[in-house]
Amino acid sequence: MSDDWDTVTKIGSKVTGGPSQRETVVRGKAALNAAQRNGNIVGTEKKFATGNPATKSGVEGQRLTKVDRSDDIVPVQKVNPEIGKAITQRRGQEPYKMTQAELAKKVNAQANDIKTLESGQAIKNQALLNKVARVLKISPKTGKPLDDEPAKGSSSK
Repeated sequence: MSDDWDTVTKIGSKVTGGPSQRETVVRGKAALNAAQRNGNIVGTEKKFATGNPATKSGVEGQRLTKVDRSDDIVPVQKVNPEIGKAITQRRGQEPYKMTQAELAKKVNAQANDIKTLESGQAIKNQALLNKVARVLKISPKTGKPLDDEPAKGSSSK
């Protein structure tokens, strides 16, 4: 090792020698085929886009993005209280007369879930709401009875 203070050693400088091949991104089949014909090393990667509208991922991802971008606390979606009242009323009517526990058993849920659903305090669980609506024959969106409507495909003469 020399004690010469005038010499400088550079670390990470360009390598001297011949030109090195750079990594390039090609778009299209023609450029890819041309690179293969020239004997270049070709590697392909599939990029997965998360925001692809063709996948129909739903609005939940959009809602989570909104939560990420905002500084405010975004309230959790709850069941409409009108639907809860409609479930309670329908449960009291004669052909559908049953307790919360009986309804819970029919939809394979807990009685407490039915109680919170009817009070309007439940976090929106569309699967449970659809099951309850199917048993009570009400609309899961509005809570209106469905058996008052004529059946599809039937004709009255």
